[in-house]
Amino acid sequence: MPASPLESLFKETREKMDKAIGLLKDEMGKIRTGRANPAILDDLRVDYYGTLTPIRQLATISVPEPRVLLIQPWDKSALDPIERCIKKSDLGLPPNSDGKLIRLNIPQLTQERRQEFVKMAHKRCEEGRIAVRRIRQDANDLIKKREKAHEVPEDLAKRGHDQVQQITDEYIKKVDEVMHHKEKDILEV
Repeated sequence: MPASPLESLFKETREKMDKAIGLLKDEMGKIRTGRANPAILDDLRVDYYGTLTPIRQLATISVPEPRVLLIQPWDKSALDPIERCIKKSDLGLPPNSDGKLIRLNIPQLTQERRQEFVKMAHKRCEEGRIAVRRIRQDANDLIKKREKAHEVPEDLAKRGHDQVQQITDEYIKKVDEVMHHKEKDILEV
């Protein structure tokens, strides 16, 4: 039996949904939990010799203890700009510098703050679900166009819509799993 003319569409839909899940995981990594996570520094850009540079490109970031981030710049002159950048950020973490490295102590989260982070995670997951549904809509629109152009018979188009819905359900479930794991991390004391 020859492959369905919609197979490439299904493959492309899965690839787009994989990217949406990847972006969601990146976004979730930036939400603080009670443990140190280097991803919370990903959005910070340091003014380094007139160029806004990500901290990861200027230093080694390690987690020596569960609630401590250690930032060790490769160039000693980057220490002060990194420290200023962290102070200006909305992280709310005061950097401690000893002249060679910067230590960020992650404070224990209050229950109220944990709930705020859970709400933020739910919001990001809903955005992920919306992205997946938008991809589904695009795939369904493509199937309809192909059906109108008589490239795909009506019964195959119906099966195509069903297949796209199955793929969507699978990825919505993945979004829910990401949310479950993040919520567990946030609420863990």
